[in-house]
Amino acid sequence: MKYNRVLWASRRGMLELDLILRPFAEFVYPHLSGAEQKLYRQLLDCEDQDLFAWLVRRKVPTDGSSADAVKLVLDNLPSE
Repeated sequence: MKYNRVLWASRRGMLELDLILRPFAEFVYPHLSGAEQKLYRQLLDCEDQDLFAWLVRRKVPTDGSSADAVKLVLDNLPSE
């Protein structure tokens, strides 16, 4: 998936997700390894409701690759 497509796919139907995923795609994604980029792209195929629940830590992903991708995003959130 080309970088522009990743940026576009990081725009979601929920503002809360946009505020997390868009900066991640812009500033972190280009510096990830190929395997990590693949994890993130797979995460973008998930439903918004699942992504939101995972990223606000209400639920934990049931499969390992989604869990790894969520951890990758959460570990790279800007600190306040």
